[in-house]
Amino acid sequence: MPKVLISDKMDPLAAQIFRNRGVEVDEITGKTPEELMAIIGKYDGLAIRSSTKVTKEILEAATNLKVVGRAGIGVDNVDIPAASAKGVVVMNTPFGNSITTAEHAIALMFALARQLPEADASTQAGKWEKNRFMGVELTAKTLGLIGAGNIGSIVADRALGLRMKVVAYDPFLTPERALEMGVEKVELDQLLARADFITLHTPLTDQTRNILSAENLAKTKKGVRIINCARGGLIDEAALKKGLESGHVAGAALDVFAVEPAKEHPLFGTPNFISTPHLGASTTEAQVNVAIQIAEQMADYLTTGGITNALNVPSLSAEEAPRLKPYMALAEKLGSLVGQLAHGGIARVSIHSEGAAAELNQKPIVSAVLAGFLRVHSDTVNMVNAPFLAKERGMEVREIRTEREGDYHSLIRVSVKTGAGERSVAGTLFGDAAPRLVELFGVKVEADLAGDMLYIVNEDAPGFIGRLGTALGEAGVNIGTFHLGRQSAGGEAVLLLSVDDPVGPDLVAAVRALPGVKTVMALKF
Repeated sequence: MPKVLISDKMDPLAAQIFRNRGVEVDEITGKTPEELMAIIGKYDGLAIRSSTKVTKEILEAATNLKVVGRAGIGVDNVDIPAASAKGVVVMNTPFGNSITTAEHAIALMFALARQLPEADASTQAGKWEKNRFMGVELTAKTLGLIGAGNIGSIVADRALGLRMKVVAYDPFLTPERALEMGVEKVELDQLLARADFITLHTPLTDQTRNILSAENLAKTKKGVRIINCARGGLIDEAALKKGLESGHVAGAALDVFAVEPAKEHPLFGTPNFISTPHLGASTTEAQVNVAIQIAEQMADYLTTGGITNALNVPSLSAEEAPRLKPYMALAEKLGSLVGQLAHGGIARVSIHSEGAAAELNQKPIVSAVLAGFLRVHSDTVNMVNAPFLAKERGMEVREIRTEREGDYHSLIRVSVKTGAGERSVAGTLFGDAAPRLVELFGVKVEADLAGDMLYIVNEDAPGFIGRLGTALGEAGVNIGTFHLGRQSAGGEAVLLLSVDDPVGPDLVAAVRALPGVKTVMALKF
């Protein structure tokens, strides 16, 4: 039974979902990093919110960990490169609090437009300063979206309902998607120059850090109002303070800060500044939603192999997993075969799917090939870290699809380019379930890939099979299966033998000494 640790406070429904799905769960919150390191080794899954920091050191101690699930969208408290290298899936729930966060951004926009916090404080202090709080309408104003993904698109929809004009900067926003959203796609400088309100909805990356820098704030329209409910660090907070004090920025509302909890901050007390304590996801509905979603996602992965909302491995739905499983098994065996047989530095790996295989989600198939290929060199490789390790080694990975059928209803071909040239192997599924090799380095051959095997290239001449059988018999080795292929009579023949025992160096040497043998290698699957 898989075992999960919930290390941050989470709705009780999460633990109940794990138990209902056959996953054992412990709820242990408030642990120090040292205390967490002492217990994490016995868990297959770790469910967190924002308090737990999943560092490289925590991951090193997590010897059985398979998945980290973040109930929420932000994962800057997880060392994703270290998790990928360790083979740990990292998941989040990007949609569970989307509406809540978008509504908070709209609420802060209204609060800025009508100076609601200051007006409330003044009125409750016994004043009636009606003329002091002269606000602005949102209708007909231009809203600039920095980031037009899931949350940004919801904000755009709400803003259009308020009769605002919406312009959006997002490098990944296509013209077609912008048209569908009803927004105008612009470059960042255009947005800064035109927007009356700017709201940020982008993750914190090296590219987005301080995207509203002092230089970019200076490019904004005088009187701009800025809202950030995304991540701290997107705005140069010192430059924002200067903008507010000079009057160039008419108002700013931050729900997030570069350093949290922000119990003291230079912006506090600045005129026309509103702050909230990272409340973007803080509604009853959102807290329940993200807890339920992360529990369901983690349980799916631990019990069926389904992968949803993963940040370091292709998604694979629980419905897809059973259909893809035999193809992934075939892909992994082909990757392992070519990894064991290919020599020299690997410059490129190509995965070509034909027929029915081409209609499937290719990312898991590619990951399975790379896992099989790289496992020859490391016993810690899996589908999660294989693409990461391939990239780290400078390998080019190509993915090719051909939907038409060839000789087989479904075929996967794996080719590698080395200093010695290009070599390829191909396989199919018999009965849509049983992986079978059908081509080896250009030679047609049908073989199962399982257990201990011998790969032999020899001259196609009478008497060779008899001599090979005698040599194996004298060594006390029993042949399980025997697969032979050749390109032409009298040329080179390829043999794949499965044997009942591991193939040692003495047996390899004995076979290599037989007349006509050109190559002999021990294989293991």
